[in-house]
Amino acid sequence: MKKLKRIRIFPFAKFQALLFLLIGILCGIIYSFGGLVIDILVTYGVLSAEDVSSPGLSFGTVLAFGALVGMPLLFAAAGFLTGVIEAILFNLLARYFGGIKTDFE
Repeated sequence: MKKLKRIRIFPFAKFQALLFLLIGILCGIIYSFGGLVIDILVTYGVLSAEDVSSPGLSFGTVLAFGALVGMPLLFAAAGFLTGVIEAILFNLLARYFGGIKTDFE
């Protein structure tokens, strides 16, 4: 059993960014269904097109596109920043608490 006493900052931050990107894609897909629902409601007349429309595109389409593109990018940036902060904090605190015992090499 080994002790993990130090984490390299940028590789860990890139790993966190990738994880958050995947979560952002999943959340974007789920959120884009909200845009689909708005488009369906406008199509069937439940909502007024003047209340929810934007020039050229319906509001639901804008939401869906924004969710599929914007959320993964925002999540990845947040993941990278979170990874940097986590790695720095781990490296600082591992000095005082001895690190984490692991079974992998």
